[in-house]
Amino acid sequence: MLDLDRLRALSAVATYGSVSAAADVLHVTTSAVSQQVAKLERETGHKLLERYGRGVRLTDAAELLASHAERILAMVEAAESDLEAQRGQVVGELAVAAFPTAARGLLPPALRALGREHPRLRVCLREQEPHAAVPLAVRGEVDLAVVQDWFNVPLAIPDGLLKAAVADDIADVALPADHPLADRSVIDLGELHDDSWIAQSPGAICRDWLVHTLRSVDVEPRVDHTADEYATQLALVEAGLGAAVLPRLGRCDIPEGVRIIPVRPALTRHVYAIWRAEAARRPAIRAAVAALRASAPAQAAADPAA
Repeated sequence: MLDLDRLRALSAVATYGSVSAAADVLHVTTSAVSQQVAKLERETGHKLLERYGRGVRLTDAAELLASHAERILAMVEAAESDLEAQRGQVVGELAVAAFPTAARGLLPPALRALGREHPRLRVCLREQEPHAAVPLAVRGEVDLAVVQDWFNVPLAIPDGLLKAAVADDIADVALPADHPLADRSVIDLGELHDDSWIAQSPGAICRDWLVHTLRSVDVEPRVDHTADEYATQLALVEAGLGAAVLPRLGRCDIPEGVRIIPVRPALTRHVYAIWRAEAARRPAIRAAVAALRASAPAQAAADPAA
């Protein structure tokens, strides 16, 4: 009978392309992965890895076995989910990924509530941007991912994943206190056509969205400064170096020299929880989604024009 841990090791090597990368994902040593694959070779009577330059590559037999392993592991996950659902208890382990502002503003109260209500559930959180979290959920490296997209740039959710809405979050614009529009109660984004911007690094979902949104109102964005932390962005805004978009979820302290102004129409992003379809019946998934929804701060979805 094929050993599941050995199949999991082979599947990880096939997915990530090397023994060391598989070891990192499985949180074991490279020696442990090599030993599992070697045992699988003896178990099957086939050579599975061969030297290729400085690394290894899968043999034809390994490619065949890895494709079966993916389906087998998915079936095992579904079986475990069904058994957990039949038991009806929120127990075991739950690996969660969340984008930074959700990890700061949403997950702490949600995890506290889960721990209080379900003490036999162990939750492990890792901070990940949506573009990284979605593949983790697809591969089953996390059981649940909290992701976001903007109202005008939806995030692609691959087949095999289910999703549930958690909250809508509003973003405002941060301006220096001496900016000509700093005393306004609401502004149109197009009014900032002459401003420079402070945004995340290229490729980040919020940076790409900002560029797309400004161009949609005939503003060609000029991003002079990049900073991934909102606290750093606000420090640059206070220094008069540009404007920045600031979501309300997980908002940090606002410096004295910064003004936060709502935008018309509202800049809204949607926060979702996603998970593999095979795990849909797990009570832990349902409990986590309910805790996330209950923990969403009311101000995250407030009307900026109110």
